[in-house]
Amino acid sequence: MSYIITYTQKHMDPLDPHPEEIDIHDIAHALSLLCRGNGQVKTFFSVAQHCIYCALEAEKRGYSPSVILGCLLHDGSEAYMADVPRPLKQSMIEYQKAENRLLDMIYHKFINKPLSEKELMQIKEIDDDLLYFDLTELLNEKSNREKPLMHVHIDHTFTSFEDVEKQYLMLYEKWKK
Repeated sequence: MSYIITYTQKHMDPLDPHPEEIDIHDIAHALSLLCRGNGQVKTFFSVAQHCIYCALEAEKRGYSPSVILGCLLHDGSEAYMADVPRPLKQSMIEYQKAENRLLDMIYHKFINKPLSEKELMQIKEIDDDLLYFDLTELLNEKSNREKPLMHVHIDHTFTSFEDVEKQYLMLYEKWKK
């Protein structure tokens, strides 16, 4: 079998994706069930929760709707390809290419325009800022960087995947083009 079966019953080959196979409900559902930090954390905190906080932070910083939606979707490829920890992913060139191809397709489908270099940097900056709190609060790891100024309070308390999925979809509806 050269495809995965998604939550909405689509057959999708993550190495040869097609836009009609990508569904926001599949992304919201899968990301709400995937744990940050490869599960090596004090408590379950989903990738969807991380993406929600990224989008809320982008909104508070006054970034464009494209950046806010980009923050919500920035880990969308993980709904189809799973996540690989950063140290390992850096050595997986073909995986990175496939992931980038899929993420570009997700951005194109849901944002309807290419993101500029500036917008991509804004998304990356917020993603990295939230990583600081994952490290310090979910892993008790010291960071070698200064604590970033955040405009939203990040709550790592366990939240059911159903509630996270609903919130993810509500934010998507609010910011979709």
